Amino acid sequence: MLEAFVYLGWARILKAMPFSKIAPSLGRRMTETPPDHDPDNERTIRQVKEAVRVMSRHTFWESQCLVRAIAAKKMLERRRIECTLYMGTARDDSGKLIAHAWLRCGPFYITGAEEMKRFTTVAVFGTAKRDRMEGA
Repeated sequence: MLEAFVYLGWARILKAMPFSKIAPSLGRRMTETPPDHDPDNERTIRQVKEAVRVMSRHTFWESQCLVRAIAAKKMLERRRIECTLYMGTARDDSGKLIAHAWLRCGPFYITGAEEMKRFTTVAVFGTAKRDRMEGA
């Protein structure tokens, strides 16, 4: 839980920066990770999902969809688990443009799944195991 709290704070700081500066840290642009997963990682994936869900309710800063997606992505990357961050746009009831972010790991949606269907995907950032290994 403490790790989720720290990553949520870090993600909130990143969100305040220009997107062009943080985009490279989100993974390979327009690259999706596979929809399958290693069954050995399933427990860890569920723990990360739950930790981010619970802790995002207890931060004194805004921890909405993008902050949650970035925090969970970084937690999974730290564990060398592949995941994909999606960003989408839609129009609300008054016609105003709105945005949403969600995170997928294998067949599991870690954050943002509740609303993702109403958004058109405009950006995808995938991080595969080999990407993290190259940077290590």
